Amino acid sequence: MTRYLPLLVLLLACARPEPTGTGAHIDALPDTVTYATHVAPLIWAHCMPCHRPGHAGPFPLITYADVRRKARTVRYMVEKRHMPPWPADTAYTRFLGERVLTAREIALIAAWVGQGAPPGDTAMLPEPPPITSPLRWRRPDTVIWMPEPFHIPGDARDRFVITKAPFTLEQDTFLQAVEFVPGNRRAVHHMNGALVSYTEGKRRDVHAGFAYIDADRSATPDAYSALQLQNDDGSWPALTPNIVNHLPGMDPVLLPPGIGGHRITRKGAFLMNTIHYGPLLRDTTDRSCFNLWFMDKPPERPMKEIQIGTRGLTPVVPELIIPADSVMSFSSRYTLPTAISVVTINPHMHLLGRSFLAFAVTPLGDTIPLVRIPDWDFRWQYAYTFPYLLPIPQGSTIEVHGTFDNTRNNPNNPYDPPRTAYAPPDGNMRTTDEMFQFFVNYVDHRPGDDTISLAPGDPAQ
Repeated sequence: MTRYLPLLVLLLACARPEPTGTGAHIDALPDTVTYATHVAPLIWAHCMPCHRPGHAGPFPLITYADVRRKARTVRYMVEKRHMPPWPADTAYTRFLGERVLTAREIALIAAWVGQGAPPGDTAMLPEPPPITSPLRWRRPDTVIWMPEPFHIPGDARDRFVITKAPFTLEQDTFLQAVEFVPGNRRAVHHMNGALVSYTEGKRRDVHAGFAYIDADRSATPDAYSALQLQNDDGSWPALTPNIVNHLPGMDPVLLPPGIGGHRITRKGAFLMNTIHYGPLLRDTTDRSCFNLWFMDKPPERPMKEIQIGTRGLTPVVPELIIPADSVMSFSSRYTLPTAISVVTINPHMHLLGRSFLAFAVTPLGDTIPLVRIPDWDFRWQYAYTFPYLLPIPQGSTIEVHGTFDNTRNNPNNPYDPPRTAYAPPDGNMRTTDEMFQFFVNYVDHRPGDDTISLAPGDPAQ
């Protein structure tokens, strides 16, 4: 940790850095770069999880013929660092599951393409490694399906949908892990999911209501009402946000024994707010599901959450109003009443977001980096898990800073000409409105937490 110099730290952290690894010394490359020796391991590790039949990638990248056919496209995408997608700056903070190519790895791919994409001894290549979820250590205890297939027109436009997957279990229990499984991996881009919990006797029919609501046309409370998420008396049930998220190639989190877990009531629903369907050229459908793994007793150290910013514990300063044709920066701060150990963080903005920065400042003035995203993209929103539990002392202040671009220069701006964007105070939120949020998922701190690994299968667990 470094001593905290408020203005200097903020200026340096908000400055847009070169992509990770750029400018670093690159050892001499082999005279001949081949697919079999140098390129295949990179493609299989970083590209194949999405670029395989039936998954989100628009073309497969498995065999030599696959990669040779798209060689120039691959070179362009990795040199521009558009792929593999990993928004967080690894020079600032490290997380589990990073798919980031080093400068040397990018240079190897570029050299291979420049040399005519030589295959090398492909006969010596092993079979591509299987893509398996870390949760596959046992079959799920139950599967919760979306209520009906969703029709996706082939009109080449993005769709943002609010929907639910209701369920009735045999009894209240405890949820160890949950995994979202896209029914149509080519169509589903990302999903942010919450858990709706109904108290016994408060809700008779959890399946009533519309199945799908267009998030661009319906404000959030209206969508929730149309989905009939309310209790029978009109009150609202308990909601656990960000309990499950999905992005192509992102593995679900399997925490070590005793860390995390949630109580799940007999009646409830997984609320998908939102599920993003990417642009397609042919009509298709999707019916996704959730795999659930239970545990027999309450979690020893249950997961808790801090929500900073819009709709959270702390205000956005200045008020989140972004006039047309403007670029503005905002911040929010929260001081911890007790010590915590952070598991996962989730930054959130909408289409006008340009950069995001979060860090903690301890009472002694030390800075604890959390996340820096120099080039925000609404379509690539991750929940980031630290390699080890990250302790933050009592009295520390978590600071969040974000910049929004409401000009024509922002290709993601939903309006042309631009319109004033804001977070509606009555909660009537649409995708085309704006948000500035930071979710911190944590457990209460214990001495030695910084030695507890969160990596699935780590022997230290």
